[in-house]
Amino acid sequence: MIRNTIVSGLAALVLGAGGAMAAGEGGHVTDFSFSFEGPFGAYDQAQLQRGLQVYTEVCSACHGLKFVPFRSLSYPGGPALEEDAMRAYAAQFEVFDPELDDFRPAAPTDHFPQSSLANAPDLSLMAKARAGFHGPAGTGFNQFIRGMGGPEYIASLLLGFTGEEREEAGVILYENEAFGGYLAMNPVLYGDDVSYGDGTPATLEQEAKDVAAFLMWAAEPKMMARKQAGLTAVLFLGILTILLYFTNKKLWTPHKCEHA
Repeated sequence: MIRNTIVSGLAALVLGAGGAMAAGEGGHVTDFSFSFEGPFGAYDQAQLQRGLQVYTEVCSACHGLKFVPFRSLSYPGGPALEEDAMRAYAAQFEVFDPELDDFRPAAPTDHFPQSSLANAPDLSLMAKARAGFHGPAGTGFNQFIRGMGGPEYIASLLLGFTGEEREEAGVILYENEAFGGYLAMNPVLYGDDVSYGDGTPATLEQEAKDVAAFLMWAAEPKMMARKQAGLTAVLFLGILTILLYFTNKKLWTPHKCEHA
């Protein structure tokens, strides 16, 4: 039975690696540097606020964030908007209220609207759903250490348009290096699409990285808390291991000497 389990596990690893390699053959994903990468990384609050601005002024015309509540914009570790600013931001959107049978301004407890187009995917979990290169064995270690995951894919996709177009069934498709082919979404960022309030130059790459970081936060708003809990657990287990080692040595050394 153990032999069958080992064989099954090896087969699953080989098949998973093959699938990961096949998925990675689609396009080229650039390894951008983000502040939240690695076990000690953390979100850059200013970058998340800039990414929120890019999403609001550019991406929200088509894409939604239906799993993200407005109140989370004021939470520590995220964009951390002031309470008044968060409420004012939410009020810019309208949501349908079944009790009123009409639309009303969104409240902090409401979620971002869904995508306005049927073929525009919701971006709430995009950074988790579209990972980048996982490594030759598909183990995920490359993503953990180097951060080659969803944010890199999103930024690469936004920067990967080659300018080539073709028409299929009356639809214009656009070539994208990160996608590894043609897709229906046209280039949406060109540089200077927004005016950052903190004075950061709104270059094409800066905008792409900012909105990618924001979408990573949208998909993993509790990432910092998880990292802190994980590091605390590792530290606790390390101390416990040392204490158990010396306790074991203290208890059994006299008995070992008796039989020596």
